[in-house]
Amino acid sequence: MTVGLPDPAGFPGCPVCAYVLTGTARLCSDCAGRTLQPIADSHCPVCSQAVASDSRCVNRLCALPEAQRGFSRVDAVAVYSGDLRDKIRKLKYEGRSGWAMIFGRLLVGWMESHAEQMSGVDHVIGNPTHAGRQPIQHIEAIMDAAYAEDATRRFPLSPPGAHRLVKGAETPRSATRSLSEKRAAATTHAAALSWTGDKSDIRGATVLLVDDVFTSGSQLQQVALRLRATGAADVRGLVLARVPWSG
Repeated sequence: MTVGLPDPAGFPGCPVCAYVLTGTARLCSDCAGRTLQPIADSHCPVCSQAVASDSRCVNRLCALPEAQRGFSRVDAVAVYSGDLRDKIRKLKYEGRSGWAMIFGRLLVGWMESHAEQMSGVDHVIGNPTHAGRQPIQHIEAIMDAAYAEDATRRFPLSPPGAHRLVKGAETPRSATRSLSEKRAAATTHAAALSWTGDKSDIRGATVLLVDDVFTSGSQLQQVALRLRATGAADVRGLVLARVPWSG
């Protein structure tokens, strides 16, 4: 793909890479794949947490029936560590919007290389943030970038300004909180969401719910349950990064 041209700079050298403006989703995702920490070969098929081949996942959600869990599975581009963790924080808490473009490419690149997981998906939507979020609505920025990178309209992403799932009010953040506080915040977050499109669009649909980071899964569970209550038949998750559990 780059024969006779400069080599890609490698993640996180994206800002100085020769392909920062012209790179494709596949080029950037392949490049990042050489430096990001991959999801372990032996991982939970529900939440992507690394597990020993002879062990069960310790995430309580994975033992629940799907109707109670909300989502059928969650895939991740990579593990939340090192440079990926740093750059997600740069976007999320410092508003470094250039990383939204890169993350949009990584998501689309993942979709292009995982046809089986994308099979039957009717809507690809972000787990929304409130319009007043500062310094940036990072999920919306990533999803808008993903739409731009999907040049052939291969995937059912919403165009910028037409997000089907929106958040109508600000709610408490769950970062650095205890598990019980995270669960309470997740319930409040999901209650603030609404489906803006025609209800018939989601009835019986398979939804791919995109987020930046997956830790306990409490928020994704509550949003997935909300989508199911709205009419979705299946909710799958895709995150940029899976936080590794220490035990």
